[in-house]
Amino acid sequence: MKKKKSFGLFLTVLPLYFFTLCFVLGPLLYMIALSFATRGDGSSVVWNFTLDNYRKIGEPVYLQSFVQSFQLAFTSTGLIILLGYPFGYYMAKLSPKWKKRMMLLIMVPFWTSSLIRMYGWIIILQAKGVLNGILMKLGILEEPLKILYSYPAVVIGMIYALLPFLVLAVYSSAEKMDWSLLEAARDLGANGIQAFFTVTFKLTLPGLLTGIILTFIPSMGLFFIADILGGNKIVLVGSVIQDQLTRGSNWPFAAALAVVLMVLTSLMILVYRKVTHVKDLEGLF
Repeated sequence: MKKKKSFGLFLTVLPLYFFTLCFVLGPLLYMIALSFATRGDGSSVVWNFTLDNYRKIGEPVYLQSFVQSFQLAFTSTGLIILLGYPFGYYMAKLSPKWKKRMMLLIMVPFWTSSLIRMYGWIIILQAKGVLNGILMKLGILEEPLKILYSYPAVVIGMIYALLPFLVLAVYSSAEKMDWSLLEAARDLGANGIQAFFTVTFKLTLPGLLTGIILTFIPSMGLFFIADILGGNKIVLVGSVIQDQLTRGSNWPFAAALAVVLMVLTSLMILVYRKVTHVKDLEGLF
């Protein structure tokens, strides 16, 4: 009987293992192996072991793309925290009816392609777009703002694309919070700010950290937002990888860039797991 159950369990998880090996582990190992190969003629690859692809990443032009990627990731994530944390927190305090309505409003944009939504921001941010038209009609501006194809436009696009992830993460933690603890803190003499940092912030910190990971890591690779709203003025690592795959036809170097980016984002996940450990959370306060 136990052997039959074990065999049945094996058959149940077999598709999962097959999918992981074929579509996750296999391509990952191929990418790592490709990063040590040599570029051949055209888009061909010569399987001669070399470290030149990783040495090339040390050139200033490529290091600058990593620096810009991290700067954009930190800037957009910081602004997303300022906007998304209060939104998710107060959303958890709404009535069940309004919670459903707000959840629907957050999910509606995902029903449309992200590329189409980014092109929609071009209509809003361009010199003769919706935003400048409204501001000039209200008399706030005399000349249109030049926002499109600039760094602020890319940041706006990143915030728009990634804000829902942090909102939902914070909302998930805040909804499970025992609100009586907040009332108890107020009864014991804590003011609103003290009660927030001693109770609310502690209990919602896991959700906040989850939201940070869900926004920071994708912002490192969402190069299409920088291409569409930045006008190729903001060069991210993803943009360099795409350029090497299409125009440069240098697949080994593109693989090396992807491996380095994967290592950096993996380190962020390791830091997240370390910080969100129960003992570590207790040690933070």
